[in-house]
Amino acid sequence: MSLEDRPVVDRFSSGVISAWLERHALLLAALVTAGVLAVMLYLPIGVVFLEAVLDDGAPTLGHFADVLTDPFYFGALADVFAEPLAIGTHLGSLAGWLAAVSISLTLEYPIPGVDLPVPWIGLETPGVRKGLFGFTAYQAGLSTIASVALGLPAAYVLANYEFYGRRTLRSLTILPFVMPGIMVAVGFYAMFGRSGTLNSVLGVVGFGPFAFIETSPLAIVILAHAFYNAPLVARLTVAAWESVDERTVETARSLGANKRRAFRDVVAPQLTPAVLTGALLTFIFTFMTFPIVLALGGLQLATVEVWIYDRIQRLDYAEAATLAILETMLSLGLTYAYLRYESSQAGFSQASSSPSTEALFPDLRTALSPRRLAILGYGLVALILFVGPLASLVVGGFTDGSGLTLGNYAFLLERQLEGASFQTLPLPAIRNSLLFGGATLLIAVPMGVVISVLTVRAGRSGAIVDTLAMVPLAVSGVVFGIGLLQGLVFGLSLPGGWRLRVTGAVAIVVAHAVAAYPFVTRNVSPLLANLDSAMVESARALGASRVRALLDVELPLVANGIVAGAAFAFAISIGEFSSTVILAGGSESYTMPVAVERYLGRRSGPAIAMGTVLLLMTAASFVVIDRVGGRYEL
Repeated sequence: MSLEDRPVVDRFSSGVISAWLERHALLLAALVTAGVLAVMLYLPIGVVFLEAVLDDGAPTLGHFADVLTDPFYFGALADVFAEPLAIGTHLGSLAGWLAAVSISLTLEYPIPGVDLPVPWIGLETPGVRKGLFGFTAYQAGLSTIASVALGLPAAYVLANYEFYGRRTLRSLTILPFVMPGIMVAVGFYAMFGRSGTLNSVLGVVGFGPFAFIETSPLAIVILAHAFYNAPLVARLTVAAWESVDERTVETARSLGANKRRAFRDVVAPQLTPAVLTGALLTFIFTFMTFPIVLALGGLQLATVEVWIYDRIQRLDYAEAATLAILETMLSLGLTYAYLRYESSQAGFSQASSSPSTEALFPDLRTALSPRRLAILGYGLVALILFVGPLASLVVGGFTDGSGLTLGNYAFLLERQLEGASFQTLPLPAIRNSLLFGGATLLIAVPMGVVISVLTVRAGRSGAIVDTLAMVPLAVSGVVFGIGLLQGLVFGLSLPGGWRLRVTGAVAIVVAHAVAAYPFVTRNVSPLLANLDSAMVESARALGASRVRALLDVELPLVANGIVAGAAFAFAISIGEFSSTVILAGGSESYTMPVAVERYLGRRSGPAIAMGTVLLLMTAASFVVIDRVGGRYEL
């Protein structure tokens, strides 16, 4: 070949390679995503789950039989699992239980100090053995009811009224959802503890102090769960409310329906999917709750997740792994139901004329109307439940029990300037959190988008792929952390004398990305599914390859969802604790949540001060992203 011909050959080869890469770009991206998930997600989970199906190296199902037939875990259902074919016996037991239920009509005096009898229907039922799984579902159900009850009024106000700071408030409603659980627990102690903010306020008017947490730990846990999830319900419902086509409401009114009837027949049916989606997600999240229950209720209110943690602490890995598998099967089933429901509702939110909003308090007379007073009442509840723990956290950073002080922040500054290298320093924690957050975006966003594209194009089978990809939402954080420790931190032997071992910053970033990408997928998939396929077909007809159509047509149209997912991914990375504390052990790769935990073991003041910095950074990320056009949904 002559030298003159070589550039032509090079250009030809370059063109062939470029064309091949363009044709197979999605396949390559899918393979890379699958590889990351296989190593950083499924492998650690598999390492833990093997403990449940092996006994001294031999396969066994004995661990499952022991757990399923133990009333401590499954209550009355344990008898059914022990003798599944004794149908007559089980039906007889159920009939006996129903026969023992009694209903009576009595007179009660429900108002203290008022001798006013009120007819009261009394319902007495024999006790039900719930077991650990039953109690976990019970508290998750109560938490879901509380979250929906507190989230819907917020959605109503945000969707229908205009007031100063509304947009910022809407941005910050998602803040509790991404806060580390340990910070929520600290905030609730600071708010509802014996020496907390609420008792201090009540003490001013001569009440208290009350032992809220010690007297009603279950109620406090449920409220803490509502603190986490009510904003999620509110955001989903607000988005649905703003998508209601105002013209359909006006049509109903012109046909004679009054305002209440129009809401019941037109608006409510369009809000129901969002409310149910929020409720289902809340149930899944609270079913797998861990740090809040552990910190506020301890083993007295142990859920499955807390008990798994306890078993691991006692080195009973087989029982912990068995519980983890059963919990994962339940949560995966719920996740699959959620995805199917989300898929069935795709395309419903297509408003061309959004509802108008009105001023919340235009004048004094309107402000004193019953509806506005009810909104003020709800605002007071929200102030105590949502703002109170956050404000108490911030105030706690400036107090030390004897009054106001800057000592906690001075401690952080002194530690940074004079601390030894082996100590936990504030600036490296902040730097690492920001770097890991940025690196997480670079991995989680492409992964989330690739999975969205694959699931949308897969049609009906996409729900199964989507469910498998949503495993990070359904797997216990404790199990994932232990799997990372046993599988990747300690290392796994490979054929040929090789050893797979992932530690340090790389492992932390990839673990964060694995935890964060489902939030990108959940934001992008509905938007991709609702795109008009004619636009893509037009681009293909004009000569664009499938990848080029994706990059030039589809992704720009779902940019809001990608930005919103990126905001979630960044915040998830900033607040992630479970896997980070395991992977950062003994290294300088600690982040702000890990620093909070390390400070908390010595002095609570600096820990709260560090937590306040973490809180402000997370809040700032959401506000900034919202200002550049993000739209958070889940």
